[in-house]
Amino acid sequence: MITLGIDIGGSGIKGALVDTEKGEMVTDRVRIPTPQPSKPQAVIGVIKQIVDHFAYSGPIGVGIPCIVINGVTLSAANIDDEWIGFAAQQAMSEATGCPVILGNDADVAGLAEMRFGAGRGQMGTVMIFTLGTGIGSAVFVNGRIVPNTELGHVYLRNQKKDAEAYAAERIRDEKNLSWKQWGKRLNTYFQHMEFLFSPELFIIGGGISKQHAEFLPYIKTRAPMVPAELRNEAGIVGAAVLAAESS
Repeated sequence: MITLGIDIGGSGIKGALVDTEKGEMVTDRVRIPTPQPSKPQAVIGVIKQIVDHFAYSGPIGVGIPCIVINGVTLSAANIDDEWIGFAAQQAMSEATGCPVILGNDADVAGLAEMRFGAGRGQMGTVMIFTLGTGIGSAVFVNGRIVPNTELGHVYLRNQKKDAEAYAAERIRDEKNLSWKQWGKRLNTYFQHMEFLFSPELFIIGGGISKQHAEFLPYIKTRAPMVPAELRNEAGIVGAAVLAAESS
């Protein structure tokens, strides 16, 4: 099934048509900068632009950096606070004239990675993290997702701050950290995650995962830690799969 997947990020909104049986994009990716401020109506306007670009009609999957329950966004990570308590799925459907299925961005990226990437066929507890503007998380137990985990906001007591304020890829840029310095921060975080959840596998995604050889050697966990295979395509592919399987 060819389905439109859209990935809303703090800096860009990306979309493409996806073959949801193969887990592959069948068009080039369209990327439009996220409006600043990223208020709901402005972001939804960009979603409509992407729909119009592909002249698309059909189910749309959207990943958004929010807790999502029954189509309502209940938090806002790296986007405007007006999303909190907003009936986002309904508003997107009304604006595009298409049925929309909305999910947490890390959850939909994780879905793609479990179905078509590094998590394919993995049982037990698998934890997938996307490193970027923030830290997204997705947790799967025997192939089934535990939704809306938001583990990037776990408080690191020794650092006296949220994990993503300490170890997100954005922080590496802002503080001009070396790969070793950043890797040690990630090590602190992931050892804490392993202590709390005892996963069988860690998967590290986000665009930075293509440079995994620079920082993974500094992370020491019992569970294997591997780079994601779908990288920046995961959010688009997973959103499309979510929509196709919900329609």
